[in-house]
Amino acid sequence: MTDPTPEQLAADLVDLLDVEPLDTDLYRGKVGNDGFGRVFGGQVIGQALQAAQRSTDAPKIAHSLHAYFMRPGAEELPIIYRVVRDFDGRSFATRRVIAMQKGQPILNMACSLQAPEGGLAHQDAMPDVPPPEELKSDRDLRLAMMDEIPERFRHQFLRPRMVEIRPVTPRSWLHPVKQEPRQSSWFRVVAPIGDDAAMHRAILAYASDMSLLGTSSLAHGVSWMTHKLQSTSLDHSVWLHEDFRADDWLLYTTDSPWAGHARGFNRGKIYARDGRLVASCAQEGLMRLRE
Repeated sequence: MTDPTPEQLAADLVDLLDVEPLDTDLYRGKVGNDGFGRVFGGQVIGQALQAAQRSTDAPKIAHSLHAYFMRPGAEELPIIYRVVRDFDGRSFATRRVIAMQKGQPILNMACSLQAPEGGLAHQDAMPDVPPPEELKSDRDLRLAMMDEIPERFRHQFLRPRMVEIRPVTPRSWLHPVKQEPRQSSWFRVVAPIGDDAAMHRAILAYASDMSLLGTSSLAHGVSWMTHKLQSTSLDHSVWLHEDFRADDWLLYTTDSPWAGHARGFNRGKIYARDGRLVASCAQEGLMRLRE
């Protein structure tokens, strides 16, 4: 069986996040195929954001979202998204989105949208890191260690992905060591996806859940592949600052200032290639090390 082309993978991601309207403020998200049994959190966030964006008229665009994960989603079932229109003002609109499976909520999300306007501006400088062309892709790094990967992890660990990641400092999944809880990586959709800005925002929200959660575990030299580490997202926030394209390279820098009580707190900044800070993220996740 041959691997899908980058164009097929990119089209699959757009299709996955293109929620289907069922009724006024009611949408259905498509089923993913990661094969883990539970839904990837970034998929639920991206689909929920799309539902919120679909319920709001232009020119208002999403600038922040705050989500709480309550139950693991079943990968084989579609997700129903109910939108509640809490506020519609001249400049801002606020939406609540409830993601449900089998009649039970699996995620609650609040989203704020704003009509474009100018204002005072400043930003943190983009870190000085090697460009993506000088780095190996995450998949190439994984393929290089293929013979060491336990059989039960191999298929999922090596499968082609819809978003390409190129880590600045690759982490060791098989031989983790204690290190400063900071990491940086470039990412982008593997092929062009068109000009729908709402879709690019949804894909950034999707991808923002890929590198964030594991940052806090770096300080402790543990990995889900080598330890009995139970980890999952508890909440996730994204602030969208500037326009960007998710099929152009974006730099994701993350750090973890604290962990304790079986939780790890992580922060992230996402920069466009031209140095603009286009998004910020924060997440607290379960980090439970079992005996």
